[in-house]
Amino acid sequence: MAKRPPKSAADFIPPRPTLKTAREASKGCRGCDLWKLGTQTVFGEGPRGATLMLIGEQPGDAEDLSGHPFVGPAGKLLDRALADAGIDRASVYVTNAVKHFKWEPRGKRRIHKKPRASEIGACRPWLDTEIALVKPRVIVCLGATAAQALLGSAFKVTQHRGAVVPSPLAARVMATVHPSSILRAPDDEARREEMRRFTDDLRAAARALSSE
Repeated sequence: MAKRPPKSAADFIPPRPTLKTAREASKGCRGCDLWKLGTQTVFGEGPRGATLMLIGEQPGDAEDLSGHPFVGPAGKLLDRALADAGIDRASVYVTNAVKHFKWEPRGKRRIHKKPRASEIGACRPWLDTEIALVKPRVIVCLGATAAQALLGSAFKVTQHRGAVVPSPLAARVMATVHPSSILRAPDDEARREEMRRFTDDLRAAARALSSE
């Protein structure tokens, strides 16, 4: 009888995983069809014992090509906001709910396409593994996709951004916008205001850490 094709990343997670073995195993993940689009898997990065974990939606074009999370324009903006909030990026574990870049062509460019719920669900075992291994005290979801993946489909970032949300995933779980949304603001004034609010949300995460 033909083997049934795998339906999630759970089929690829090694027994007794470490961050190193999970990262290596993720390179061969075929838990959904996004591996056919992405250049490579983009696994999370950061210290094993990071107290703060930031979770975005998926890697973008720059991340897909480099193999590292949050290194493109949104990542540079995130770096600036973290610095302004007094948080050392090197001390933070950063990852995404989906580990492959989903895109559609527009001319010569590869444009981000939102992952389906089935693709987010198929990739969830990788994220659960990262959370279990890192054991962060504070998790910040960046954007609606990550927030709804972890906190339920009814969760609205606009209503609860910057607030601590009860969750078994960590002592403190929060949500804010994805930094890419700031880049899409209509003008410089709107971008400055959104950057200020985003930085304030990261400061709230830093305060949550200090209160633990």
